[in-house]
Amino acid sequence: MQEIIPPEILAALHRMGLVAAGAVPTGERLTGGVSSDIWRIDLASGPVCVKRALAKLRVAADWQAPVERNRYEARWMQRANAAAPGSAPLLLGLDEASGALAMQFLPPDSHQLWKTQLRDGDADPAFAALVADALVRIHAATAADAAIAADFPTDRIFYDIRLEPYLVATARVHPDLAQPLHDLVAATQANRRALVHGDVSPKNILRGPSGPVFLDAECVWWGDAAFDLAFCLNHLLLKCLWTPSAAAGFLACFDALATAYIARIGWEAPVALEARAARLLPGLFLARVDGKSPVEYITAEHDRNRVRRTARALLAHPVEELDEVRQAWTKELST
Repeated sequence: MQEIIPPEILAALHRMGLVAAGAVPTGERLTGGVSSDIWRIDLASGPVCVKRALAKLRVAADWQAPVERNRYEARWMQRANAAAPGSAPLLLGLDEASGALAMQFLPPDSHQLWKTQLRDGDADPAFAALVADALVRIHAATAADAAIAADFPTDRIFYDIRLEPYLVATARVHPDLAQPLHDLVAATQANRRALVHGDVSPKNILRGPSGPVFLDAECVWWGDAAFDLAFCLNHLLLKCLWTPSAAAGFLACFDALATAYIARIGWEAPVALEARAARLLPGLFLARVDGKSPVEYITAEHDRNRVRRTARALLAHPVEELDEVRQAWTKELST
């Protein structure tokens, strides 16, 4: 359905030089995000996607975030495509005044959302391995050039959008686990080695004809690549409660993604990064039921408690390998 474009987005398009003077394009608001207004804009040259960061995210909790984050998302898109061509949409423009960016529009008929496919039980380990391959290529390329860090002064943004609402907020709900959760924050902040996307979730991954395309790098940060690995693997575990009939497939995707990623770590000892991811994963797992951004598809208290039992045990007694996290969850699912 064609809608009237908000004047602030239309003004941003003019400033980016994407709309000629006097032209009044139409478009459609896209759904699914909590952190930005996202539009498909129909220009004379074809459709583009425009997103504008929100100061307050669309969640029940009071979750504020700096609007300049789209500036750094635009930079991430360029770095990602340089490291792994096609792994991000092409950047078409950035308007600093409004915090809006314009990018290539990827049609849904050829670029399906991975989250939707997983919901429908389409669990393909081969695609999960491709996700790992693209992600580790971005991490490896950026880790090889530490000067990139200067272009991403986003420590505060990453804390506000990721560490506080996930780990710190969860520590307030589980005060007996506050120390290990705060230790995870400190460990993540201490390992600054590569360019981190920050939101590697199936809702932000398109399954395109040439492989995965990562969206929404608003949380981009020069930091610990283990965060991206753990963040994505976390969703594959959680999906077992969304579509239980496909749980075995989701666990196979977990194995494929973890194995493919670890095999290509070259900027540090693979066992060290895996250990950090294995310790972080239970904190993120617990955060998706008791943090500021709970997943929308785990609604039954019985299922929330299954997540809590597994996560709490692993936080109290950390493990060093991702397979140990998977085994703990597999055991819980079998009860």
